[in-house]
Amino acid sequence: MRIYTVHLRRPLLAPERDVQLVPEAFSWFAFLLPVVWALWHRLWLLAAALLALELALGAILAQLDLVPIVAGVISLGLALLVGLLANDLRRLALDRAGYIETAVVAGRDASEAERRFFDLEPRLAVEALR
Repeated sequence: MRIYTVHLRRPLLAPERDVQLVPEAFSWFAFLLPVVWALWHRLWLLAAALLALELALGAILAQLDLVPIVAGVISLGLALLVGLLANDLRRLALDRAGYIETAVVAGRDASEAERRFFDLEPRLAVEALR
């Protein structure tokens, strides 16, 4: 089972946008394609920062003329850091956008976790159906 944090924006005008579930896990998508991951989640400033960081790191590593394996390890370390922090950065962005972390739920996937959340909070489920 996976653990998810549930973030709500009030009032629930559009449940498909106003209820966000964020997994508590390593993000493989962010690890492999960090800028694309940030764009996918509409984290525009983070995408720009990651792109600038990757370009700067590439330029610095090229100037240092390191052994390719060392440059690869440094790049891999940055990608690993992004994969580890990706969902936390997403939670921070949701918080800044006015979402409130409401609950922590578990499920095999996001839809099961969302069902469990609405089972725990039936008044929100009714509000979301209006």
